[in-house]
Amino acid sequence: MSKRTWLSGLVVAGALAWGAGTAAADPIRIGIANFGEHPQLSASIAGFKKALAENGFVEGTDVVYTESHTNFDASLVPQMIAKLQAEQPKLIYTITTPVSQIAKKALAGSGIPVVFSAVTDPVAAKLVPSWGAGDDGMTGATDLQDVAAVMAFTRKLLPEAKRFGVPYNPGEANDTALLDKIKAAAPAAGFEVVAVGVDNVNDIQQRIASFAGKADVIYTPASNLLQPAIGAVSAAARQAQIPIVNSDDGAVRDGVVPASFAVNYEQVGMNAGKIAAEILGGKDPKTIAPSRPSYEDHAPLISKKAAAAFGIAIPASLADCGCLVD
Repeated sequence: MSKRTWLSGLVVAGALAWGAGTAAADPIRIGIANFGEHPQLSASIAGFKKALAENGFVEGTDVVYTESHTNFDASLVPQMIAKLQAEQPKLIYTITTPVSQIAKKALAGSGIPVVFSAVTDPVAAKLVPSWGAGDDGMTGATDLQDVAAVMAFTRKLLPEAKRFGVPYNPGEANDTALLDKIKAAAPAAGFEVVAVGVDNVNDIQQRIASFAGKADVIYTPASNLLQPAIGAVSAAARQAQIPIVNSDDGAVRDGVVPASFAVNYEQVGMNAGKIAAEILGGKDPKTIAPSRPSYEDHAPLISKKAAAAFGIAIPASLADCGCLVD
């Protein structure tokens, strides 16, 4: 072998060795288990990805996502979780309480950490042991609304209202947990709470109609049963001549309901994404307390068109709120 050939071989071998040592690692995989397509839930996914990108996990380069949903059919959630698990992701992001509860059981002992969001009370839902810590392999970001602030806004919008109607799904932990908080906050806000259970979308018209003569305003929570059917809720409430304050501002922007005092779900997703970045960096989920939205993560919105349709005269105190849309 000539000296030149020998040197060339060293150069090639060195280049191969350098390439093997510096080649970019395959992007990590994250599964996203959503309950169904809804603007709030989509915003939480967008926020999750945004926070991870801001923490160095760029989609397509550092991380790839597999997204799935069940069109709000809880019976299909175990199958969805199993399919995501089969891809051996580094982490699974679960959205809503029902999905997170099923994932907790299905993934126990799997070694795959779970970060949840759009969960109102993870302690009541038995996802974490307390507000101060995560659980084995699970923690996340809540959408717990500032109930006192919701009532303060409602009082500004409807100063004569005294009876605070709350439709809720008795079979959903989010709804029942929030109802308990509403009942606790109501006396200080000067409200009497009137609650009506709705556990089937086919019963919405009848159950909302039952508020007639019993409630002065209806507050619709971030319920997985009620929010996808907010059009039906609004139609029944309008027929009963009861104004609505919603937990989602999308229906206000669409002119479906008069007002909302809502959590920013993109921020909820960002809170979850920051937690996911910590876990991917090696932190134990058990040491990370679930986050909750700050007061600044809430915002009011009023539709002038829908307010007029419901017979609401917008008070002068809200005329310059910066929260009015046509």
